[in-house]
Amino acid sequence: MRLLVLGGTEFVGRAVVEAALGRDWEVTVFHRGRHEPPAGVRSLHGDRTAPDGLAALSEGDGAWDVVVDTWSAAPRAVHDAARLLRDRAERYVYVSSCSVYAWPRDAGYTENSPLVEGAFADAEQSDYARDKRGGELAAVDAFGADRSLLVRAGLILGPYENIGRLPWWLTRVARGGPVLAPGPRDLPVQYVDVRDLARWTLDAVEKRASGPYNLVGPAGHATMGTLLDACVEVTGAAAELRWTDPEVILDAGIEPWQHLPVWLPPDSEGHAALHGADVSRALAAGLRCRPVAETVADTWGWLRSIGGVAPQRPDRPVVGLDPEREAEVLAASGGDGQA
Repeated sequence: MRLLVLGGTEFVGRAVVEAALGRDWEVTVFHRGRHEPPAGVRSLHGDRTAPDGLAALSEGDGAWDVVVDTWSAAPRAVHDAARLLRDRAERYVYVSSCSVYAWPRDAGYTENSPLVEGAFADAEQSDYARDKRGGELAAVDAFGADRSLLVRAGLILGPYENIGRLPWWLTRVARGGPVLAPGPRDLPVQYVDVRDLARWTLDAVEKRASGPYNLVGPAGHATMGTLLDACVEVTGAAAELRWTDPEVILDAGIEPWQHLPVWLPPDSEGHAALHGADVSRALAAGLRCRPVAETVADTWGWLRSIGGVAPQRPDRPVVGLDPEREAEVLAASGGDGQA
């Protein structure tokens, strides 16, 4: 199988490349040259946002069975790449997001739920939801519904994460002491290990799947408790999880998701939107999710291997809670580990 990955040097793209190499696929990566791709690939260089930035894709006799694109900014970049490649590739996979669904989203939303409005395939950058939906439109416009696969990912965790969510929790727990743990402990969370996303995507390509799929772990696979307990276990830190009621956290002005990554209050619009997707279609198509402990342990191992500081995408805000603010809230709340 001949695979072209647009990107392929960081997080999702890198996981796809490594999974494909593990299957002995022939892999080409098109990237700007800022990060070294995995060994064993053919590299093409270019900046898809620059004039003639796609020239390397149109040169020579390159042809591919499938293209995987993870672009998250202006849809025009997907539009231009997909149109250039529609006669040089058989299929196009666009890694999209569950953010493409209209807000608010009720828990249990499916691939048929209403989508955001105002997205266009050739648009400039606007907001994340419309940019991702515009990328979907661009892929389908160029390749058609039968030759395009839309991977609507939810929260993605695992090695190579460059957003900082799980790395922040691991680093915080490793520091030890009382840890502000947002309750309730049994609050369900949905995420997908980046390697499970990559495996499912390549399986879907081999099956010639098309159309949209919500891709995130099923409800019940993880909770805040299992996630943070795993952080304590793998770091071996002398950390005490102080489970704290959501009302206490919100009254203190702490922002869910931003200050305390992954967490969103129960029964909130945010929790329904980010931890409430129906993934039955992906499960029926073979989605398998590795244990929480494995994702956490492997991310910790990777983080230590690079010196303990995770990479940070420049277009995403830095996440996490200031230590002094955390200490103030713990002292004021008297968190007792019972939430």
